Amino acid sequence: MVRFENVTFEYIRRDEEGNVDSITTALDDLSLHIKKGEFVAILGSNGSGKSTLARHINALLKPTEGKVLVAGYDTSNDKDTLEIRQRAGMVFQNPDNQIIAETVEEDVAFGPENMGMPVDEMQKRVDEAMKRVGLYKKRLESPNRLSGGQKQKVAIAGILAMKPECIIFDEPTAMLDPAGRRMIVETAHELNKKDGITIILITHNMEETVGADRIIVMEKGRIALEGTPRQVFSKGDRLKELGMELPAMTELAQRVGLDGCILTREEFVEAYKKAIR
Repeated sequence: MVRFENVTFEYIRRDEEGNVDSITTALDDLSLHIKKGEFVAILGSNGSGKSTLARHINALLKPTEGKVLVAGYDTSNDKDTLEIRQRAGMVFQNPDNQIIAETVEEDVAFGPENMGMPVDEMQKRVDEAMKRVGLYKKRLESPNRLSGGQKQKVAIAGILAMKPECIIFDEPTAMLDPAGRRMIVETAHELNKKDGITIILITHNMEETVGADRIIVMEKGRIALEGTPRQVFSKGDRLKELGMELPAMTELAQRVGLDGCILTREEFVEAYKKAIR
């Protein structure tokens, strides 16, 4: 679905006269392959390059060197940009930045309408998308009256209406309360399992990644760790070197001396019962 081939990206800062003042390498000779239908979580401390990586998938940024392919389309080719964005939608950190219409229905319809979709097909897709995320009954309400989690669902519905093959979530829960965070992560997993949509979740919250197929940990524009959640979180010392904590259940299990890499509350309870017996 997504392929990075030796990608380097540099942020160039210029002075008032237009001369190069500084160059920051955000991605450094990065190679990465994400399969269709996979759920991949990308972790990293601030400045690790994870959000820069996300913006390359949606062609918001283009490589300084190397190549990014999305469903076979080259993000550096301007002629492919529309095709890429129809296949790979993005949900950003602040839902208010993606809300532009007066009602939920109009906001969800914005993408399909700009694609020039016939009205009947557009309405069908918009209705399906709103039902899919549980917002159909609120279709005539103002998005600005919704909770943060519901606003993110409006953004997700707008992407679903374009029938994407991939959705990139760029720290979508950073501004939400615990209930909102659970709502969005559960929605992402449901879209992956039931609809086969490739999910790329950029996050700093360890608990949100335990259900992923694969975790990629970034450091200074490179991949520092990669593997299943159990493989990655079994390397607690390395994660701490990278400025990250373990998931709460994993940390607690280690503190009370339980064996193995425990990821969930259910695993913790079973391991604790076994230890007591």
